[in-house]
Amino acid sequence: MTYEKRLASLMTIDSIIVLTSIYICNFILAPTIRGFTSTLFISSITLLVGHHLFAHYYKLYKRVWKYASIGELISVFKAVTFSILITAAVQYLISQDIYFRTLAITWMMHIILIGGVRFSWRLYRDTYVSKDHSHDKKRVLIIGAGAAGTMVARQLKHSNDTDLYPVAFIDDDPTKQRLEILGLPVHGGRETIANAVEKFHINHIIIAIPSLRKQQLNSIIQECNKTRVKVQTVPMLEDLVSGKLSVNEIRDVQVEDLLGREPVELDTAAIKEYIAGNVVLVTGAGGSIGSEVCRQISRFSPAKVILLGHGENSIYTIEMELKNNNENDIEYITEIADVQDREKMFYLMKKHKPSVVFHAAAHKHVPLMERNPEEAVKNNVIGTKNVAEAADYHKVDTFVMISTDKAVNPTSVMGSTKRIAEMIIQDLDRHSQTRFVAVRFGNVLGSRGSVIPLFKAQIKKGGPVTVTHPEMVRYFMTIPEASRLVLQAGALAEGGEIFVLDMGEPVKIVDLARNLIRLSGYTEHEIGIEFTGVRPGEKLFEELLGEGEVHEEQVYPKIYIGKTARLYMEEIHEILHNKETDPLVLKQRLLDLANNRVAPRELVAVR
Repeated sequence: MTYEKRLASLMTIDSIIVLTSIYICNFILAPTIRGFTSTLFISSITLLVGHHLFAHYYKLYKRVWKYASIGELISVFKAVTFSILITAAVQYLISQDIYFRTLAITWMMHIILIGGVRFSWRLYRDTYVSKDHSHDKKRVLIIGAGAAGTMVARQLKHSNDTDLYPVAFIDDDPTKQRLEILGLPVHGGRETIANAVEKFHINHIIIAIPSLRKQQLNSIIQECNKTRVKVQTVPMLEDLVSGKLSVNEIRDVQVEDLLGREPVELDTAAIKEYIAGNVVLVTGAGGSIGSEVCRQISRFSPAKVILLGHGENSIYTIEMELKNNNENDIEYITEIADVQDREKMFYLMKKHKPSVVFHAAAHKHVPLMERNPEEAVKNNVIGTKNVAEAADYHKVDTFVMISTDKAVNPTSVMGSTKRIAEMIIQDLDRHSQTRFVAVRFGNVLGSRGSVIPLFKAQIKKGGPVTVTHPEMVRYFMTIPEASRLVLQAGALAEGGEIFVLDMGEPVKIVDLARNLIRLSGYTEHEIGIEFTGVRPGEKLFEELLGEGEVHEEQVYPKIYIGKTARLYMEEIHEILHNKETDPLVLKQRLLDLANNRVAPRELVAVR
């Protein structure tokens, strides 16, 4: 039905209801008010006109009544009440009298009939239409009987576009247990999940608590894992606040939801102060971290973002994404270049004159760099030196280098080269107008080369999932959180610091594998786990700060800063200028240097 036909139908029905109400009331009370009078006629016309005016004002003709609720009922109440009051005022003007009893009964009939017509479709839909196909749908247990849970339940009950139908709630609040919400029982707390699945013949579980903390989510998932039922969730509070997702967008539980730590709130004003209106250059802009840094930067309205990378396809992909989502009139410029090309780095700094540089370009794959130490030196050390010295020469305001927890007491070539890169920018900061800082964090969930894509691929093939060692542990964080830390570090930078995020408790890789197997709908019996042994350069555990490096006080909630370190600049220059051809010798020299195992002839302290 078109809007015009719908409007005409509703106005016609309302007109009949209004006139019927007042004349029936007059008939009931005729002996008292002496039959039909001119006052009654004028009153009925006034009531009719008043009703339509207030109905339009409160948008009664624009509401979708099959979704009617308390808000719609309040609008009906207001429209009817005000139209009656206007009618009473007109009666008093023309006859110096008000027929209170007639108007009171008219008001009651008016509300009953207007509301009844509106809500009858909602009643029919809830009673019959929504239940017609419920027996064909998957039976859903909703965990969380709060606002989000009831919203999900209502959405599922009234939607014909989904194969899910809610049958019960689970909630830890004892005041809700054994009651019903939307006609669905609140069975009990999280400890009764397995029992509820069996009792209600559940096919599907939805966790509908957006504010759920990761530890609580882990606890609920452990209970859900006692069943063989598929588990989904509504978006977390962070995604709802940022506008990425809405509460009714149900998705699979990701292993990222269970790991990492609670998000750190950013000092958005401080970040905006050094990014808004400025030119920002990001190296490695096509990588997992670099591309997310570009997305986060774009929220703070820079004038221009330079996307610098070596891989043309990845740079093109992030360029298209950013331009398609560009709401702040930001200019995005791509530059295909290698950070090992010193002349090109100086040329690009001169060409674009950035105020801020985020250096994310690096080789990061531990076993590959063990086999190719000279390439790690070229990219991670020489590349960083080129970009940093170009930034220094062209007086960039802030330079933020992305480092790693593997730079602490490194046992790998990758970790060693990142620690040496930290030394280089700390040394530059001693005599530069540019503020040079580094940011260290642990493993990034979902980044290229991370363990999760590997595990997912192994599960897809039927297993086994390969884990190096049963006691292997790592810190984890999400790509967006890692990128936000990088931006916050730039705002906190005074020069020479190494910022570290408090990443909570480390996670066993074998537990990560088990969670991923269960979330994929399998058991450990179906998808086995195979231990392959620690790879060259790997440690069983990682550290974020070395012994004696830690300041106990946080410089920002959940962010620490490293203490003064010693720099071995002469030894670094010797490695760079006297290139070692034997990979084993080069690797040992890198490890000795990064772990302070060199002769103390040229120790330079960071201020």
